[in-house]
Amino acid sequence: MKFNEIKYERVNLKEFKKHMLELNKKFKNANSYEESKKIMDQIDEYTNDQMTTITYANIMNSIDTANEFYDKEVKYYNSALAKLSGFFKKISKDFVNSKFKDDYIKNGYELDVKEAEIEIKNAKKSIILPTIKSSMLEMEYSKIVAQAKTDFNGQSLNFYGLLKEMQNPDRDVRKKALKAWSDLYESISPKLDDIYHKLVQIRCKIAKKLKYPDYQSLVYDQRSIFDYNREDLKKFKDAVIKYIVPECTKQFDEQRKRLGLDHLYFYDESLFFPEGAIVPIGTTEELVEKANQMYNEMSKETGEFFTFMKENQFFDLETKPNKAGGGFCADLPKYKAPFIFSNFNGTSADVDVLTHEAGHAFAAYTGFRGEKDIYAQNKMTSDIAEIHSMSMEHFAYPYMEKFFEEKADKYRYYHLTTALTTIPYLCAVDEFQTRVYQNPNATPNELRAMWHDIEKIFLPWRDYDDCKFLNEGGFWMQKQHIFLYPFYYIDYALSQICAFQFYQRETINHEETWKDYYKLCQIAGKQGYLKTLELVNLKSPFDENTIKETIDFIVKKIDELKTE
Repeated sequence: MKFNEIKYERVNLKEFKKHMLELNKKFKNANSYEESKKIMDQIDEYTNDQMTTITYANIMNSIDTANEFYDKEVKYYNSALAKLSGFFKKISKDFVNSKFKDDYIKNGYELDVKEAEIEIKNAKKSIILPTIKSSMLEMEYSKIVAQAKTDFNGQSLNFYGLLKEMQNPDRDVRKKALKAWSDLYESISPKLDDIYHKLVQIRCKIAKKLKYPDYQSLVYDQRSIFDYNREDLKKFKDAVIKYIVPECTKQFDEQRKRLGLDHLYFYDESLFFPEGAIVPIGTTEELVEKANQMYNEMSKETGEFFTFMKENQFFDLETKPNKAGGGFCADLPKYKAPFIFSNFNGTSADVDVLTHEAGHAFAAYTGFRGEKDIYAQNKMTSDIAEIHSMSMEHFAYPYMEKFFEEKADKYRYYHLTTALTTIPYLCAVDEFQTRVYQNPNATPNELRAMWHDIEKIFLPWRDYDDCKFLNEGGFWMQKQHIFLYPFYYIDYALSQICAFQFYQRETINHEETWKDYYKLCQIAGKQGYLKTLELVNLKSPFDENTIKETIDFIVKKIDELKTE
């Protein structure tokens, strides 16, 4: 089925609840593990069919935030599902209390049991209304950012359009684009400040009601982070400061020299080469066809996957008015299909989407066709999921001539350098959130001062010239993960270290490396984080030596690409 052929009909939650109770009764009365597991698979499949419809509504709302129909549908689901928390708690309780619990654990469902126990603990009536309020605020945030635009050189541009102008070879245009970008954020900052303050307050209240010491602890449980804690992440961030920040400072100074500048400002950071940005050649349709060729050459598995995506049009790629920002991959298990959402803007980031989000989509596609049931295959934690996507960006390097022709090496140099220099920013976002939730009553000015101090540690090269709003710490506001996905952003940094390891191994032995990468996609959510890394021969990013050795290789590779 093509994406545009999907017929939407609101999930009848009354019928859903009735059917689930019938299945659950059969589950409780099962006389053997095999019978119990068969019914559990039916529960998973039925649940995922309904969740597919809900995900579809969310996708359509993201494609057009001004569409009143899907706006109402998403609000309905956000409210209705929160009210069903007690119902889901009962389902989880019966699973945890099953007389075949030990059999489930023995057969690889240990994580499922842990997650069900957390769901039982966290399903309380007292958090229903706060959860609904939080969802509504998140939708309001997305709508405000999606609909923000300004006039720039005779064009009406959104944030993505202005970011593209910040890659203009004309420095005056870049500077004006940054000023317009900063002013646009400043113009909506009172609304965003208010939304974020309310979100932080609500999230902290929810954590308190659920008897967590703080909101960060709740998030780790919600995201099934069992193998490491904030102390491990602090060590990781300290290693980034020790080994990666100094290398990034050197790379930005190299860029300053390459551009022939006395000083590098933020609006110069996006211009990697003096002649202008390296942009992909072709229309959206042509880029998709080139991606199809690439994935068919890469492996049999990726070829089958992307041909499916292209033929059935499971993506919406171009930026357009009222479209939500960012990019993501969503799962539609009823159709055994992932969906790629993006905002193409004519920059190299368009190719990054066709590799990064396609990495997520390939893992989901693989999981849907795996040996285990749909649910277990596709519930991997984000710290694992981002390895799929970021590694795919590097596996795509040999095919970049398709997109950039004779400038493919320049793209590889740019991409690898940027992958390195982004890591401190990823850590800065995590550090910011850690401090925010330790100081939930901080004022907007205090939040900006907080971000400003963090920038000095993780981004010491950063200079916003005369943009007062950004110089005072307003830059934190541009990251949607802070509003929508608390404490997610550090996963990109952890995953980048793992992706770098795959890249290093790829340069030595492609076959063995691809075998482990495909195995990673097949493992999906069956194992915990550290066990998964072990099974695919990746070293833990929490080991300081891993950071040092990996970055030494990456810096060497950047130097090789620079001289070629």
